[in-house]
Amino acid sequence: MKNKKLWGGRFSDATSQITEQISASLHFDVRLYKHDIQGSIAHARMLANQGMLTQDDCNAIIKGLQTIQKEIEEGTFPFNEKLEDIHMNIEARLTELIDEAGKRLHTARSRNDQVVTDVRLYLKDEIKDIQKLCVDLIQKLIKKAQENKQVIMPGYTHMQIAQPVRFSHHLMVYAWAYLRDLKRLRFAFSTADVLPLGSGALAGVNYATDRHYVAKELEFGTVAHNSMDAVSDRDFIADFLYFAAMAGMHSSRLAEDLIVWSTAEFNFIKLCDSVTTGSSIMPQKRNPDIAELIRGKTGRLYGNLISLLTVLKGLPMSYNRDLQEDKEPLFDSIDTVKLVFKGMAEMIEHMTVNEDITKKAIYKNFSTATDVADYLVMKGIAFRQAHEIVGSVVKYCEKNNKNFFSLPLEELKKFSEKFDADIYEYLDPEKSTERKKSYGSTSLDSIENQIKLLIEQLHEFNH
Repeated sequence: MKNKKLWGGRFSDATSQITEQISASLHFDVRLYKHDIQGSIAHARMLANQGMLTQDDCNAIIKGLQTIQKEIEEGTFPFNEKLEDIHMNIEARLTELIDEAGKRLHTARSRNDQVVTDVRLYLKDEIKDIQKLCVDLIQKLIKKAQENKQVIMPGYTHMQIAQPVRFSHHLMVYAWAYLRDLKRLRFAFSTADVLPLGSGALAGVNYATDRHYVAKELEFGTVAHNSMDAVSDRDFIADFLYFAAMAGMHSSRLAEDLIVWSTAEFNFIKLCDSVTTGSSIMPQKRNPDIAELIRGKTGRLYGNLISLLTVLKGLPMSYNRDLQEDKEPLFDSIDTVKLVFKGMAEMIEHMTVNEDITKKAIYKNFSTATDVADYLVMKGIAFRQAHEIVGSVVKYCEKNNKNFFSLPLEELKKFSEKFDADIYEYLDPEKSTERKKSYGSTSLDSIENQIKLLIEQLHEFNH
């Protein structure tokens, strides 16, 4: 019968409708078709090499699988939901096309090791694409930082103006964060780069197979060393989902900065029309919807990680059908993180900085108060005492509506005789960044060094 289960030999009754619905995964695991065919071809070749399959049967299987791939890509493949998943659909169609030889393909493997092999192959390919998108985003951040090295803006703590920083220094925060994401992504690739195929259902198989040959055919770095671990391990998916959650978090924080900076109140930047939208009722609106959606999608990326961890936390060894629930969170996170990287790259590339506005903003909220305290330290006053003196100056300016940045020297001397004419160099917010001498600071030399280092470290991900 066409709809008979490939595993149904010991069953008398048909599965119920609800069982069919709960079991079905074809609607989402269809995207694994290329990798299922790729894995099956390597498996068939190994069986032939080991004398468990004739060369004629092997050739027929490979030809049949290639025909199936063409059918799927041309939209003519006869998908059957009752066959549960893409793997069973391909195997059933293969038997239709080449008859008895198709039934021999599943020798020395189980659906347990077959499915997780497909997922590992698929994820490795997707990681390569995502790495390129992440590298592109970092390169756009570096380019925008280079274009705006001279722009000075307020740096904030607690959303209060704290000290002047270079706009490029702020952007480079995210370039470094995404570089860490790249390193997490590389680790996720390494944990996915392990071949489980040939482990059988859980105990191994009763044939003298050559799993290392299959690993070489499929370009896996190594083989799983424990057959039970091979079919039950989903750590590699959790590693990827953790990467995606972290990348989402970094993107959400950057999106929040872009949203705030683009408000009329800040007006530090302008996002281009291609990444903003209008209002259906308010004609003047220019909404940062892409940034807001990126910020919102981070919740999905977090949820996918927690979803998988929750599925895994109580499972007994070895394989359990719960593991079917690993794919939808993975697929969704792959699709989401790609969108996030592409959207963020476009926003950064076409963003313009309103330098005049950021320059005016550094003259607010006593942004060089720390510089003045350090000035007094260099004059021999202990820092805690200097901190108190400058705090008194700030209080005086607030109470008397005085301009902190141009307070007359005679008034400053009321707070400390250590103040001299050179204090105005330290009060000037435009000169503050170049006084920062520590490694990794916001000075121009430091920014240029950061850019150089990032480009060097990024080079290893460009291959």
